Amino acid sequence: MSLNPRQQRLLDEVARDGAISVEILANRLEVTPQTVRRDVRTLVSAGLLSRFHGGVAVPDSTTRNLGYAQRQALNADGKRRIAIEVARRIPDGSSLILNLGTTVEEASRALVHHDRLRVVTNNPNVAAILVHAPNAEVMLAGGLVRAHDHGIVGEATVDFVRQFKVDFALIGISGIESDGTLRDFDFREVKVAQQIIGAAREVWLLADHSKFERRAMVEVGHLSQVDVLVTDVPLREPFTSLLRETSVRCLVAGQVDTAADPISERTGAVDGRA
Repeated sequence: MSLNPRQQRLLDEVARDGAISVEILANRLEVTPQTVRRDVRTLVSAGLLSRFHGGVAVPDSTTRNLGYAQRQALNADGKRRIAIEVARRIPDGSSLILNLGTTVEEASRALVHHDRLRVVTNNPNVAAILVHAPNAEVMLAGGLVRAHDHGIVGEATVDFVRQFKVDFALIGISGIESDGTLRDFDFREVKVAQQIIGAAREVWLLADHSKFERRAMVEVGHLSQVDVLVTDVPLREPFTSLLRETSVRCLVAGQVDTAADPISERTGAVDGRA
């Protein structure tokens, strides 16, 4: 479905708080409770929200993820800003692995004008986008194709990824727990993600604010395995302390970052040269 700006902001407010009352939403959006209820009915019908007495929440389950179209709509603006932040820091001529997820797909759209990319992915949507980058070489993994989002998973996919060692892995995640545990829903997808983490010299985790303290069933790994976290809003405790403890660099989309660029430390090139 196509969301209007007010509905998108309503979704963002619910995602930020987890659950929220209609009255608080009306105050934040500066509209009447009746307007909020009308938008809530639309978003509940689309499966983007669940209703409880007096308020709404983001649908949550440890065993089943939101539908693909629902995930595309949730915090779409934040994902776009994350994608732009990633693209401006990845140099031309890089080798990349990208996994499944709507944030990773948004990053691939932002990278489509990069030159000489070498891309490995188990995401056909990413492959269809980045094959149009100038002088790109895109390698798509084989394996079991999931019907709901076309993601490719399974042991054949793991074996394919095992062949590579790339500059950057750009990975998405379903949930990050307060102790730094990274979680997802499909154990077959998790096996591929674990192999992708091991196949990259730098692991970049792309996660908007709705992923923090979100529950999912299967453990992927830990935040300490990540080099760079890219998100859309400044983090709060306990995640700020966790980042310090794990020495993970956090980039907030759109904020000025004064730390040394990891690309310059690794390659000595931040101007588009490989």
